[in-house]
Amino acid sequence: MEKIEYNLDQVDLHILRIMQQNARTNNADIARELGMAPSAILERVKKLEHKNVILEYHAHINPDALDQKMLSFIFIKSHDNIGDQRVGLLLAEIPEVLEVHDIAGDDGYLIKVRTSDSGGLVDLMRNSLSQIDGIVSTRTTIVLETVKESHKLVIP
Repeated sequence: MEKIEYNLDQVDLHILRIMQQNARTNNADIARELGMAPSAILERVKKLEHKNVILEYHAHINPDALDQKMLSFIFIKSHDNIGDQRVGLLLAEIPEVLEVHDIAGDDGYLIKVRTSDSGGLVDLMRNSLSQIDGIVSTRTTIVLETVKESHKLVIP
């Protein structure tokens, strides 16, 4: 696998900090904060997108507003061979699955799921997970309370 060189300078990092805090910040406001022209900011943002530094923009939605109050993590043991991601790719297609991680250790995958309640979790396991050929076993951890949940990276 080829290693990508991102070569981010201090201005790029500052832009990333601002945009990670609020992706809706417009180029003029970023330019004002950095003392640059809005067109220069636009060009830098486009380059950051082109180099896959900025991957996507999205709204952070309150799960309670969509009746997705139950957060669970499920460890999944599968028959996948090392390097085979067939089960992982099938897990990624399930709408309630927010994250799929191929992990080291006894379990092959760790998934993060949101459902309305325990009944929704049971439905997910019976109607989705059980349909994936290759899953040997699951071990579920239900989150009682979330202290911190963030997708914000530490930007140097």
